[in-house]
Amino acid sequence: MKIIIKEDSGAFDREGALFMSRQALRKPDTCFGLATGETTRNIYTITAELHKDLNIDYSLCKTCNLDEYVGISGNDRRSCRYRINETLLNKINIKPENTYVPDGLCDPIEKELTVFRERIESFGGIDLLVLGIGNNGHVAFNEPGTPFDSTFRLASLAGNTRRDKADFFGGYDEVPELGITMGIGDIMMSREILLVAKGQNKADAIKRIIHGHIDVDLPASIVKVHPNLTILLDREAASLL
Repeated sequence: MKIIIKEDSGAFDREGALFMSRQALRKPDTCFGLATGETTRNIYTITAELHKDLNIDYSLCKTCNLDEYVGISGNDRRSCRYRINETLLNKINIKPENTYVPDGLCDPIEKELTVFRERIESFGGIDLLVLGIGNNGHVAFNEPGTPFDSTFRLASLAGNTRRDKADFFGGYDEVPELGITMGIGDIMMSREILLVAKGQNKADAIKRIIHGHIDVDLPASIVKVHPNLTILLDREAASLL
């Protein structure tokens, strides 16, 4: 496990972008696993800027998002598909057919679980997974109590996760109750993980991950046994270490 601490949000975002850019240069056909959210938004924006400024080639790369809200169209600005397109995929030279985000409108939604697994397999597995963390320690839509061997599935969003998203969705009741998600077992199959966290509200979870016991009530705690893990923090997220 390697821990990188940056003094402020800007340095944090740039370090995350450099991490992704170096991976694309090192392995031109990289398959990236991508989390969406406020923590990763500027990382992806700067990654796209570096692509333009340094002519970093993504034409052979693949991407797979970790999750999507059930009942939300990919054209909806609140969806994971819309946000990853807006911040990254539409701004780099990646082929659209080499990107995957679960279809939250698939009917029946359970069919998408098979598609999810098959797409990652067809991409050759995930080389670098950019992983965010929720205030309660969730990763993707794997809430506290999720078994560590969980796989692709439909997951209920915890109340505090929905509260965290309430402003973005226009109110608590507007936040979907279900998501389609990669399981913790699938996350741990990634060849490399970059866990990113910034802000004081993530400090307690980060302290528990690094210094505490592995516990299903803190889903992200399992990542510290991954053989190729980097944790990227800003000073606030690292304040309790």
